[in-house]
Amino acid sequence: MAITSINPATGKKLKEFTAFTEKEIEERLKRAEEAFAHHRREPFAKRGQLMLAVASLLEQEKKELAQTITLEMGKLLGGAIGEVEKCARGCRFYAENAERFLEDEPVQTDAARSFVRYEPLGAVLAIMPWNFPFWQVFRFAVPALMAGNVGLLKHAANVPQCALAIENIFCRAGFDEGVFQTLLIEAEQVEKVIVDPRVKAVTLTGSERAGSAVASIAAREIKKAVLELGGSDAFIVMPGADFESALTTAVKARTINSGQSCIAAKRFFIADKVYDDFLRQFVERMRALKIGHPLDETTEIGPLATEQILNGVHDQVQKSVALGAKLLTGGNRIHGPGFFYEPTVLVDVPRESPAYREEVFGPVASIFRVRDAADAIETANDSSFGLGASAWTGDPAEKELFASELDAGMVFINGMVASDPRLPFGGVKRSGFGRELGAQGIHEFTNIKTIWIS
Repeated sequence: MAITSINPATGKKLKEFTAFTEKEIEERLKRAEEAFAHHRREPFAKRGQLMLAVASLLEQEKKELAQTITLEMGKLLGGAIGEVEKCARGCRFYAENAERFLEDEPVQTDAARSFVRYEPLGAVLAIMPWNFPFWQVFRFAVPALMAGNVGLLKHAANVPQCALAIENIFCRAGFDEGVFQTLLIEAEQVEKVIVDPRVKAVTLTGSERAGSAVASIAAREIKKAVLELGGSDAFIVMPGADFESALTTAVKARTINSGQSCIAAKRFFIADKVYDDFLRQFVERMRALKIGHPLDETTEIGPLATEQILNGVHDQVQKSVALGAKLLTGGNRIHGPGFFYEPTVLVDVPRESPAYREEVFGPVASIFRVRDAADAIETANDSSFGLGASAWTGDPAEKELFASELDAGMVFINGMVASDPRLPFGGVKRSGFGRELGAQGIHEFTNIKTIWIS
Protein backbone atom coordinates (compact mmCIF):
# COMPACT_ATOMS: atom_id res chain seq x y z
CA MET A 1 0.00 0.00 0.00
CA ALA A 2 1.04 3.62 -0.51
CA ILE A 3 2.08 5.99 2.30
CA THR A 4 1.13 9.46 1.14
CA SER A 5 2.45 12.88 2.06
CA ILE A 6 -0.17 15.64 1.58
CA ASN A 7 0.34 19.38 2.01
CA PRO A 8 -2.32 20.43 4.57
CA ALA A 9 -2.21 24.05 3.40
CA THR A 10 -3.38 23.06 -0.09
CA GLY A 11 -4.75 19.54 0.22
CA LYS A 12 -2.50 18.45 -2.64
CA LYS A 13 -0.35 15.32 -2.69
CA LEU A 14 3.38 15.94 -2.28
CA LYS A 15 4.83 12.46 -2.58
CA GLU A 16 3.90 8.82 -2.30
CA PHE A 17 5.87 5.91 -0.85
CA THR A 18 5.31 2.17 -1.00
CA ALA A 19 5.11 0.43 2.37
CA PHE A 20 7.94 -1.98 3.11
CA THR A 21 7.48 -5.62 2.22
CA GLU A 22 7.99 -8.38 4.78
CA LYS A 23 11.41 -9.00 3.24
CA GLU A 24 12.44 -5.36 3.66
CA ILE A 25 11.27 -5.34 7.28
CA GLU A 26 13.24 -8.51 7.96
CA GLU A 27 16.38 -6.95 6.48
CA ARG A 28 16.10 -3.96 8.76
CA LEU A 29 15.44 -6.04 11.88
CA LYS A 30 18.51 -8.14 11.11
CA ARG A 31 20.53 -4.98 10.53
CA ALA A 32 19.36 -3.57 13.88
CA GLU A 33 20.38 -6.73 15.73
CA GLU A 34 23.84 -6.68 14.15
CA ALA A 35 24.28 -2.97 14.81
CA PHE A 36 23.37 -3.35 18.49
CA ALA A 37 26.08 -5.94 19.05
CA HIS A 38 28.64 -3.30 18.12
CA HIS A 39 26.96 -0.06 19.20
CA ARG A 40 26.34 -1.19 22.79
CA ARG A 41 30.13 -1.44 23.28
CA GLU A 42 30.99 1.95 21.83
CA PRO A 43 32.47 4.21 24.55
CA PHE A 44 30.40 7.17 25.65
CA ALA A 45 32.98 9.51 24.18
CA LYS A 46 32.39 8.02 20.71
CA ARG A 47 28.60 8.06 21.05
CA GLY A 48 28.75 11.65 22.26
CA GLN A 49 30.97 12.67 19.35
CA LEU A 50 28.49 11.20 16.88
CA MET A 51 25.55 12.88 18.63
CA LEU A 52 27.31 16.24 18.45
CA ALA A 53 27.72 15.63 14.72
CA VAL A 54 23.95 15.10 14.50
CA ALA A 55 23.43 18.41 16.31
CA SER A 56 25.72 20.20 13.87
CA LEU A 57 23.84 18.83 10.86
CA LEU A 58 20.52 19.88 12.35
CA GLU A 59 21.79 23.40 12.94
CA GLN A 60 23.36 23.69 9.50
CA GLU A 61 20.28 22.40 7.66
CA LYS A 62 17.50 23.71 9.92
CA LYS A 63 15.82 25.84 7.25
CA GLU A 64 15.61 23.02 4.72
CA LEU A 65 14.46 20.52 7.34
CA ALA A 66 11.91 23.00 8.68
CA GLN A 67 10.45 23.44 5.22
CA THR A 68 9.96 19.69 4.99
CA ILE A 69 8.09 19.78 8.31
CA THR A 70 5.92 22.71 7.23
CA LEU A 71 5.02 21.31 3.83
CA GLU A 72 4.25 17.88 5.24
CA MET A 73 2.20 18.67 8.37
CA GLY A 74 1.48 22.41 8.26
CA LYS A 75 3.51 23.79 11.17
CA LEU A 76 4.35 27.49 10.95
CA LEU A 77 7.82 27.82 9.43
CA GLY A 78 9.20 29.69 12.43
CA GLY A 79 7.90 26.98 14.73
CA ALA A 80 9.42 24.30 12.54
CA ILE A 81 12.84 25.98 12.64
CA GLY A 82 12.51 26.19 16.43
CA GLU A 83 11.65 22.48 16.55
CA VAL A 84 14.81 21.52 14.66
CA GLU A 85 16.90 23.77 16.90
CA LYS A 86 15.39 22.10 19.96
CA CYS A 87 16.41 18.70 18.58
CA ALA A 88 19.98 19.96 18.32
CA ARG A 89 19.87 21.14 21.94
CA GLY A 90 18.63 17.71 22.99
CA CYS A 91 21.53 16.06 21.17
CA ARG A 92 24.05 18.31 22.91
CA PHE A 93 22.46 17.79 26.33
CA TYR A 94 22.73 14.00 26.20
CA ALA A 95 26.13 14.05 24.53
CA GLU A 96 27.34 15.99 27.57
CA ASN A 97 25.37 14.19 30.30
CA ALA A 98 24.58 10.59 29.27
CA GLU A 99 27.71 9.08 30.79
CA ARG A 100 27.01 10.78 34.12
CA PHE A 101 23.36 9.62 34.09
CA LEU A 102 24.39 6.02 33.41
CA GLU A 103 27.47 5.63 35.58
CA ASP A 104 27.52 2.81 38.13
CA GLU A 105 25.80 3.73 41.41
CA PRO A 106 27.45 2.28 44.54
CA VAL A 107 25.14 0.92 47.24
CA GLN A 108 26.24 -0.01 50.76
CA THR A 109 25.28 -3.63 51.59
CA ASP A 110 26.83 -6.64 53.33
CA ALA A 111 28.79 -7.37 50.14
CA ALA A 112 32.39 -6.37 49.63
CA ARG A 113 31.11 -4.35 46.73
CA SER A 114 27.61 -3.77 45.40
CA PHE A 115 26.30 -1.33 42.85
CA VAL A 116 23.64 -0.64 40.21
CA ARG A 117 24.64 -0.71 36.55
CA TYR A 118 22.60 0.56 33.59
CA GLU A 119 22.92 -1.53 30.43
CA PRO A 120 21.13 -1.12 27.07
CA LEU A 121 18.27 -3.42 26.08
CA GLY A 122 18.65 -3.67 22.30
CA ALA A 123 16.39 -2.54 19.48
CA VAL A 124 13.64 -0.18 20.61
CA LEU A 125 10.63 0.44 18.34
CA ALA A 126 9.32 4.00 18.43
CA ILE A 127 5.80 4.69 17.13
CA MET A 128 5.72 8.43 16.74
CA PRO A 129 3.12 11.11 15.85
CA TRP A 130 3.08 13.81 13.20
CA ASN A 131 2.52 16.95 15.31
CA PHE A 132 6.17 17.45 16.28
CA PRO A 133 7.62 15.16 13.63
CA PHE A 134 11.27 15.81 14.50
CA TRP A 135 11.24 16.58 18.24
CA GLN A 136 9.04 13.62 19.21
CA VAL A 137 11.49 11.30 17.46
CA PHE A 138 14.65 12.94 18.79
CA ARG A 139 13.49 13.00 22.40
CA PHE A 140 13.24 9.20 22.15
CA ALA A 141 16.19 8.50 19.89
CA VAL A 142 18.89 10.62 21.48
CA PRO A 143 18.79 9.15 25.02
CA ALA A 144 18.10 5.66 23.65
CA LEU A 145 21.13 5.71 21.34
CA MET A 146 23.36 7.35 23.94
CA ALA A 147 22.44 4.50 26.31
CA GLY A 148 23.68 1.99 23.72
CA ASN A 149 20.34 0.92 22.24
CA VAL A 150 19.44 1.04 18.55
CA GLY A 151 16.27 2.64 17.21
CA LEU A 152 13.53 1.60 14.81
CA LEU A 153 11.09 4.35 13.83
CA LYS A 154 7.53 3.79 12.71
CA HIS A 155 6.49 7.37 12.03
CA ALA A 156 3.00 8.69 11.37
CA ALA A 157 1.76 7.89 7.88
CA ASN A 158 1.45 11.56 6.87
CA VAL A 159 5.11 12.49 7.56
CA PRO A 160 7.22 9.92 5.67
CA GLN A 161 9.60 12.56 4.31
CA CYS A 162 10.38 13.71 7.86
CA ALA A 163 11.00 10.10 8.89
CA LEU A 164 13.45 9.50 6.06
CA ALA A 165 15.19 12.82 6.64
CA ILE A 166 15.82 11.89 10.29
CA GLU A 167 17.30 8.51 9.34
CA ASN A 168 19.51 10.27 6.79
CA ILE A 169 20.83 12.68 9.42
CA PHE A 170 21.90 9.91 11.79
CA CYS A 171 23.60 8.07 8.93
CA ARG A 172 25.46 11.13 7.65
CA ALA A 173 26.57 11.99 11.19
CA GLY A 174 28.52 8.73 11.24
CA PHE A 175 26.35 6.27 13.19
CA ASP A 176 26.79 2.74 11.89
CA GLU A 177 24.21 1.37 9.49
CA GLY A 178 21.35 -0.10 11.48
CA VAL A 179 21.75 2.05 14.60
CA PHE A 180 18.77 4.18 13.58
CA GLN A 181 16.34 3.06 10.87
CA THR A 182 12.99 4.21 9.58
CA LEU A 183 10.34 1.58 8.86
CA LEU A 184 7.85 2.72 6.24
CA ILE A 185 5.09 0.39 7.36
CA GLU A 186 1.31 0.43 7.71
CA ALA A 187 -0.46 0.28 11.07
CA GLU A 188 -1.41 -3.36 10.52
CA GLN A 189 2.27 -4.30 10.17
CA VAL A 190 3.23 -2.89 13.58
CA GLU A 191 2.20 -5.85 15.73
CA LYS A 192 4.50 -8.22 13.89
CA VAL A 193 7.44 -5.90 14.56
CA ILE A 194 6.60 -5.55 18.27
CA VAL A 195 6.42 -9.31 18.80
CA ASP A 196 9.67 -10.00 16.93
CA PRO A 197 12.20 -11.25 19.52
CA ARG A 198 14.85 -8.85 18.19
CA VAL A 199 12.74 -5.91 19.33
CA LYS A 200 13.22 -5.52 23.08
CA ALA A 201 10.97 -2.56 23.93
CA VAL A 202 8.49 -0.12 22.44
CA THR A 203 7.64 3.52 22.98
CA LEU A 204 4.59 5.30 21.62
CA THR A 205 3.41 8.87 21.53
CA GLY A 206 -0.15 9.10 20.29
CA SER A 207 -3.79 8.52 21.06
CA GLU A 208 -5.33 6.54 23.92
CA ARG A 209 -6.59 3.94 21.48
CA ALA A 210 -3.20 3.42 19.85
CA GLY A 211 -1.47 3.39 23.23
CA SER A 212 -3.84 0.80 24.64
CA ALA A 213 -3.35 -1.47 21.63
CA VAL A 214 0.45 -1.20 21.65
CA ALA A 215 0.70 -1.63 25.42
CA SER A 216 -1.47 -4.75 25.23
CA ILE A 217 0.76 -6.34 22.61
CA ALA A 218 3.94 -5.41 24.51
CA ALA A 219 2.54 -6.74 27.78
CA ARG A 220 1.56 -10.00 26.14
CA GLU A 221 5.16 -10.36 24.96
CA ILE A 222 6.53 -9.21 28.37
CA LYS A 223 8.30 -6.24 26.81
CA LYS A 224 8.96 -2.82 28.28
CA ALA A 225 6.71 -0.01 27.00
CA VAL A 226 6.61 3.74 27.50
CA LEU A 227 3.44 5.61 26.55
CA GLU A 228 2.97 9.35 26.13
CA LEU A 229 -0.69 9.73 25.26
CA GLY A 230 -3.26 12.49 25.07
CA GLY A 231 -3.80 15.43 27.32
CA SER A 232 -6.49 17.93 28.17
CA ASP A 233 -4.25 20.27 30.10
CA ALA A 234 -5.63 22.72 32.62
CA PHE A 235 -4.63 26.40 32.59
CA ILE A 236 -5.56 28.10 35.86
CA VAL A 237 -5.57 31.86 36.50
CA MET A 238 -5.96 33.24 40.03
CA PRO A 239 -6.61 36.89 41.04
CA GLY A 240 -3.01 37.38 42.16
CA ALA A 241 -1.53 36.36 38.80
CA ASP A 242 0.29 38.69 36.44
CA PHE A 243 -2.83 39.19 34.31
CA GLU A 244 -1.15 40.22 31.05
CA SER A 245 1.43 37.44 31.18
CA ALA A 246 -1.25 34.88 31.93
CA LEU A 247 -3.50 36.14 29.14
CA THR A 248 -0.76 36.30 26.52
CA THR A 249 0.50 32.85 27.45
CA ALA A 250 -3.03 31.42 27.48
CA VAL A 251 -3.58 32.34 23.84
CA LYS A 252 -0.18 30.94 22.86
CA ALA A 253 -0.70 27.78 24.93
CA ARG A 254 -4.00 27.03 23.18
CA THR A 255 -2.92 27.85 19.64
CA ILE A 256 0.69 26.63 19.45
CA ASN A 257 1.03 24.30 16.47
CA SER A 258 -2.56 25.27 15.55
CA GLY A 259 -3.68 23.67 18.82
CA GLN A 260 -2.24 20.29 17.86
CA SER A 261 -0.14 19.53 20.90
CA CYS A 262 -0.69 17.01 23.68
CA ILE A 263 0.55 19.58 26.23
CA ALA A 264 -1.40 22.50 24.77
CA ALA A 265 -3.68 24.16 27.32
CA LYS A 266 -7.20 23.07 26.46
CA ARG A 267 -9.34 23.76 29.55
CA PHE A 268 -9.07 27.19 31.19
CA PHE A 269 -10.14 27.71 34.81
CA ILE A 270 -10.41 31.40 35.65
CA ALA A 271 -11.05 32.81 39.12
CA ASP A 272 -14.34 34.65 39.47
CA LYS A 273 -12.69 38.00 40.26
CA VAL A 274 -10.85 38.16 36.93
CA TYR A 275 -13.11 35.94 34.82
CA ASP A 276 -15.04 38.61 32.90
CA ASP A 277 -11.97 40.63 31.90
CA PHE A 278 -10.00 37.53 31.01
CA LEU A 279 -12.79 36.04 28.90
CA ARG A 280 -13.42 39.27 26.99
CA GLN A 281 -9.78 39.82 26.13
CA PHE A 282 -9.10 36.16 25.42
CA VAL A 283 -11.95 36.04 22.89
CA GLU A 284 -10.76 39.26 21.27
CA ARG A 285 -7.24 37.94 20.85
CA MET A 286 -8.36 34.56 19.54
CA ARG A 287 -10.62 36.29 17.02
CA ALA A 288 -7.77 38.57 15.88
CA LEU A 289 -5.26 35.80 15.11
CA LYS A 290 -4.15 35.80 11.48
CA ILE A 291 -4.92 32.54 9.70
CA GLY A 292 -2.93 31.72 6.60
CA HIS A 293 -0.28 29.71 4.81
CA PRO A 294 2.34 28.37 7.23
CA LEU A 295 5.22 29.56 5.03
CA ASP A 296 4.03 33.16 5.39
CA GLU A 297 5.98 34.74 8.27
CA THR A 298 2.97 36.84 9.33
CA THR A 299 0.68 33.82 9.80
CA GLU A 300 -0.29 33.01 13.41
CA ILE A 301 -2.57 30.00 12.80
CA GLY A 302 -1.85 27.46 10.09
CA PRO A 303 -3.87 24.47 8.89
CA LEU A 304 -4.66 21.32 10.81
CA ALA A 305 -2.55 18.41 9.65
CA THR A 306 -5.19 16.32 7.87
CA GLU A 307 -8.78 16.56 6.73
CA GLN A 308 -9.68 13.75 9.15
CA ILE A 309 -8.36 15.78 12.09
CA LEU A 310 -10.21 18.86 10.86
CA ASN A 311 -13.49 16.96 10.62
CA GLY A 312 -12.94 15.40 14.04
CA VAL A 313 -12.38 18.76 15.74
CA HIS A 314 -15.45 20.25 14.08
CA ASP A 315 -17.55 17.25 15.13
CA GLN A 316 -16.42 17.64 18.78
CA VAL A 317 -17.34 21.34 18.75
CA GLN A 318 -20.74 20.74 17.14
CA LYS A 319 -21.63 17.96 19.59
CA SER A 320 -20.57 20.12 22.54
CA VAL A 321 -22.74 23.01 21.32
CA ALA A 322 -25.67 20.67 20.78
CA LEU A 323 -25.32 19.55 24.41
CA GLY A 324 -25.43 23.14 25.69
CA ALA A 325 -21.98 24.72 25.29
CA LYS A 326 -22.05 28.36 24.20
CA LEU A 327 -19.92 29.36 21.21
CA LEU A 328 -18.32 32.80 21.62
CA THR A 329 -16.17 32.80 18.48
CA GLY A 330 -15.14 30.42 15.71
CA GLY A 331 -16.67 26.99 15.40
CA ASN A 332 -16.34 26.60 11.64
CA ARG A 333 -14.12 25.17 8.97
CA ILE A 334 -12.63 27.85 6.74
CA HIS A 335 -13.77 27.04 3.23
CA GLY A 336 -11.26 26.85 0.44
CA PRO A 337 -8.10 24.81 -0.13
CA GLY A 338 -6.36 23.30 2.87
CA PHE A 339 -7.51 22.12 6.29
CA PHE A 340 -8.07 25.35 8.22
CA TYR A 341 -10.28 25.80 11.31
CA GLU A 342 -11.29 29.00 13.05
CA PRO A 343 -9.87 29.70 16.53
CA THR A 344 -12.78 28.77 18.78
CA VAL A 345 -13.88 29.63 22.33
CA LEU A 346 -16.56 27.73 24.28
CA VAL A 347 -18.13 28.50 27.65
CA ASP A 348 -20.86 26.81 29.72
CA VAL A 349 -19.38 23.49 28.61
CA PRO A 350 -21.41 20.53 30.00
CA ARG A 351 -19.52 17.75 31.81
CA GLU A 352 -20.82 15.11 29.40
CA SER A 353 -19.72 16.96 26.25
CA PRO A 354 -16.66 16.14 24.09
CA ALA A 355 -15.08 19.53 24.85
CA TYR A 356 -15.10 18.62 28.56
CA ARG A 357 -14.26 14.92 28.43
CA GLU A 358 -12.11 14.44 25.33
CA GLU A 359 -8.87 15.83 23.97
CA VAL A 360 -9.66 18.41 21.29
CA PHE A 361 -6.69 18.51 18.91
CA GLY A 362 -7.22 21.91 17.36
CA PRO A 363 -7.51 25.62 18.28
CA VAL A 364 -10.54 25.18 20.57
CA ALA A 365 -10.55 26.57 24.13
CA SER A 366 -13.09 25.67 26.83
CA ILE A 367 -13.29 28.30 29.59
CA PHE A 368 -14.72 27.74 33.08
CA ARG A 369 -15.41 30.12 35.98
CA VAL A 370 -14.09 28.93 39.37
CA ARG A 371 -14.44 30.35 42.90
CA ASP A 372 -10.92 29.84 44.20
CA ALA A 373 -7.84 27.62 44.04
CA ALA A 374 -9.57 24.65 45.65
CA ASP A 375 -12.44 24.83 43.16
CA ALA A 376 -9.96 25.13 40.27
CA ILE A 377 -8.05 22.06 41.42
CA GLU A 378 -11.18 19.97 41.89
CA THR A 379 -12.53 20.87 38.44
CA ALA A 380 -9.17 20.54 36.70
CA ASN A 381 -8.68 17.08 38.18
CA ASP A 382 -12.10 15.99 36.90
CA SER A 383 -10.52 14.49 33.81
CA SER A 384 -9.31 11.09 32.68
CA PHE A 385 -6.11 12.79 31.50
CA GLY A 386 -3.15 13.91 33.57
CA LEU A 387 -0.34 15.11 31.33
CA GLY A 388 0.47 18.73 32.22
CA ALA A 389 -1.05 21.72 34.00
CA SER A 390 -0.23 25.41 34.16
CA ALA A 391 -1.26 27.56 37.12
CA TRP A 392 -0.86 31.34 37.44
CA THR A 393 -0.72 33.02 40.83
CA GLY A 394 1.41 35.33 42.92
CA ASP A 395 0.37 33.72 46.20
CA PRO A 396 3.10 31.41 47.67
CA ALA A 397 0.52 29.19 49.40
CA GLU A 398 -1.43 28.76 46.15
CA LYS A 399 1.77 27.89 44.29
CA GLU A 400 2.47 25.07 46.71
CA LEU A 401 -1.16 23.94 46.63
CA PHE A 402 -1.21 23.68 42.84
CA ALA A 403 2.16 21.93 42.76
CA SER A 404 1.03 19.23 45.19
CA GLU A 405 -2.65 18.78 44.36
CA LEU A 406 -2.95 18.89 40.56
CA ASP A 407 -3.11 15.36 39.13
CA ALA A 408 -0.57 15.69 36.36
CA GLY A 409 2.85 14.44 35.39
CA MET A 410 4.04 18.02 35.00
CA VAL A 411 2.93 21.22 36.77
CA PHE A 412 4.22 24.61 35.65
CA ILE A 413 3.63 27.60 37.93
CA ASN A 414 3.52 30.94 36.08
CA GLY A 415 4.80 29.31 32.91
CA MET A 416 3.54 27.39 29.90
CA VAL A 417 3.87 23.61 29.94
CA ALA A 418 6.77 22.64 27.68
CA SER A 419 9.19 19.77 27.20
CA ASP A 420 12.81 20.33 28.22
CA PRO A 421 15.67 17.83 27.75
CA ARG A 422 16.76 18.52 31.34
CA LEU A 423 13.41 17.49 32.88
CA PRO A 424 11.40 14.25 32.75
CA PHE A 425 8.35 14.38 30.49
CA GLY A 426 5.23 12.25 30.87
CA GLY A 427 1.83 11.91 32.46
CA VAL A 428 -0.47 9.98 34.76
CA LYS A 429 -3.93 8.47 34.44
CA ARG A 430 -4.87 7.95 30.79
CA SER A 431 -2.08 10.22 29.62
CA GLY A 432 0.29 7.26 29.77
CA PHE A 433 3.17 5.90 31.82
CA GLY A 434 6.93 6.04 31.85
CA ARG A 435 9.06 9.11 31.22
CA GLU A 436 11.05 10.65 28.41
CA LEU A 437 13.92 13.13 28.79
CA GLY A 438 16.03 13.99 31.83
CA ALA A 439 17.97 11.31 33.68
CA GLN A 440 14.73 9.38 34.14
CA GLY A 441 14.17 9.21 30.39
CA ILE A 442 17.52 7.66 29.57
CA HIS A 443 16.98 5.03 32.29
CA GLU A 444 13.68 3.82 30.77
CA PHE A 445 15.31 1.62 28.13
CA THR A 446 18.05 0.11 30.22
CA ASN A 447 18.49 -3.04 32.23
CA ILE A 448 18.86 -1.67 35.76
CA LYS A 449 21.21 -4.42 36.85
CA THR A 450 22.11 -5.17 40.47
CA ILE A 451 25.74 -6.27 40.94
CA TRP A 452 26.68 -7.95 44.29
CA ILE A 453 30.29 -9.05 44.78
CA SER A 454 31.48 -10.92 47.87
